[in-house]
Amino acid sequence: MLADLGFFALVITFGVALYGAGAAAYGALAERPTFVESGRRAMLLTWPLITVSALSLIALLLTNQFQVAYVTSVTSLAMPAYLKVTALWGGQQGSLIFWSWLMSGFATAASLRKWDRDREFLPWVIVVSMVTLAFFLSLSIFFENAFERIWQVAGVQVTAMFQPVGGLLLHPTDGQGLNPLLRHPGMIIHPPMLYLGFVSFVIPYSFAMAALINGRTDDRWIRLTRRWALVAWLFLSLGLILGGRWAYDVLGWGGYWGWDPVEIAAFMPWLTGTAFLHSVMVQEKRGMLKHWNMVLIILTYSLVIIGTFLTRSGVLSSVHAFAQSSIGPMFFAFIALMTVVSVSLLIRRWHEFGGDNELRSLASRESMFLFNNFLFMAILVVCLTGVFFPLISELFTGQKVTVGPAWYTRITGPLFVGLLFLMGVAPLSAYGHSTWTTLGRAVWKPFAVSLLIPIVLFATGTTMWAALLGYWVVGFVAAVTLYEFWRGARARHQLHGENLLLALWRLAGRNRRRYGGYVIHLGVVVMALGIIGSQMFQQQTQATLAEGQQLTLGGYTMVYNSLAEFDTNDGRRVDRAVVSVYRDGSLVAQLHPRRDYYYASQQPMTIPGVRSSLQDDFYVILVGWEPVASQGATFKVYLNPLINFVWFGGFVFIFGTLVAAWPERDPEALRHRMRTHRSAFAQA
Repeated sequence: MLADLGFFALVITFGVALYGAGAAAYGALAERPTFVESGRRAMLLTWPLITVSALSLIALLLTNQFQVAYVTSVTSLAMPAYLKVTALWGGQQGSLIFWSWLMSGFATAASLRKWDRDREFLPWVIVVSMVTLAFFLSLSIFFENAFERIWQVAGVQVTAMFQPVGGLLLHPTDGQGLNPLLRHPGMIIHPPMLYLGFVSFVIPYSFAMAALINGRTDDRWIRLTRRWALVAWLFLSLGLILGGRWAYDVLGWGGYWGWDPVEIAAFMPWLTGTAFLHSVMVQEKRGMLKHWNMVLIILTYSLVIIGTFLTRSGVLSSVHAFAQSSIGPMFFAFIALMTVVSVSLLIRRWHEFGGDNELRSLASRESMFLFNNFLFMAILVVCLTGVFFPLISELFTGQKVTVGPAWYTRITGPLFVGLLFLMGVAPLSAYGHSTWTTLGRAVWKPFAVSLLIPIVLFATGTTMWAALLGYWVVGFVAAVTLYEFWRGARARHQLHGENLLLALWRLAGRNRRRYGGYVIHLGVVVMALGIIGSQMFQQQTQATLAEGQQLTLGGYTMVYNSLAEFDTNDGRRVDRAVVSVYRDGSLVAQLHPRRDYYYASQQPMTIPGVRSSLQDDFYVILVGWEPVASQGATFKVYLNPLINFVWFGGFVFIFGTLVAAWPERDPEALRHRMRTHRSAFAQA
């Protein structure tokens, strides 16, 4: 019953989504508002309907209904209840339902806003949102049905929604269990954050398409979706950070970013989304870059669909891809269709989107943002080339040739340094007629302070030029950002007589977007400290030790104490070593690196032992061991300097985004209300 309920709820939602798109389009073209309103109400109905489907699947997972193929593939009796709930997005079919549920929720939230002043946007926002939703629902209904059951037909097991002729429903006693790599707390939160980021970007794209269709050449669509874009960017950023933490804790290679194809698939819309958030400020302030902002939001939407495609189609080999599927051609066709339609609309309106101003100085802030965008696009081109190179090479040579992390790092490293440098210069430039002379006057003080950093590092023994350059740029950005805080607080202190902390608090409260952006810059600075330290100064070694033997690495000494093998109540065999870590002769930690083997899924999972401090991480992996523990065990050990700055900087980064996205009074809405009140008063 639950499986039938969930499936038919999807089918009904699919029909409602198609109706909503059709009714809204007809209402707009025929100028019949009642049909547009009918389409809006249909969009409102999709979320409760998909909720019924999602809850049905969760109930099947929680109650161990192993006659449903999806339940068998992602759960087992030994799994705790919270993991069974997260199994909703732990497999191919469930994740598509989850994506659709989020998409419907965001579309519903967008439709509930007041549309009095923006009624012309509504029908096309409904059309784009519902067409996107209908596409994902079609995948769940026709290709990846999470509610199909297991049948035995003529001695062969098949999966089907309804009973085949002569089929007998099977009831397996247990399931395979969730992929061990997905049981980490980070993976419980990481996919929802990425999906939230993905679906949130559909809303700004929908408004952009509505602006193109209606010929709205002003920046109203940007103002309407500014917070949507920030929220999408926030979730996508959080998803990437959590994914890095998951990789660091689970994959057992001592790092957090390996330029894996699926990592890059989530990173690419983040790149274009970040460029978009910067360039829309130029359009709002100067009425420029209108074409470019349309290109960026179209590109971001396309990359969101491509990211989901790469994650879920199995077309590329990845440690993050947990599904193989035949839905690739459907994704490709949908991406091609939406891109062609979007670009056609943009070309049709191209001459109507002329800028109100011209770029007059390369030292102006709008120029800095444009350079910033070019660097983001250069990194995007590198990512696209690396991700699709295996497919291109296979097409022309018959062999898949992949590029490794070193290739990405070598090319993107200078580009990231350039972005950091612009992050320091741009806040000191001005819109309009800024000159190199005025920019130089503004920048020389933080520039002089930042030079102290490489000088001190060189004097204390750091001779690697790339590290010195990186830390100088990081110091320069930090100096500029703190200088901007100081200048603003000091000006308000002199004007109002407030103490500096109160002045800074009120200043940030009155301009959350600007000062939230500065906090984001500080978060990037802190993260950059950790990235440079862990990438350029990482040390590693590997050794096989007998009990009581030791190895040394970077001032640490590790002693192998013992190894134990035992079974657990949740269906694992655990091989766990005990090692003692000493620094300067003093015991600083006792670690337990281990290898877990899950019987149900027949898959292993490596859990490192980590001693963390602000200075570094001592990271130990149990690689192998002899049948008799006393004969020896093999360990791989990493020393990762400053790596915890990556996670701490991530918190600062997210906090800054929350500040920037915090609701402010819309000045246009305030002026509209004042005009309405004056008109009503005059009529009275």
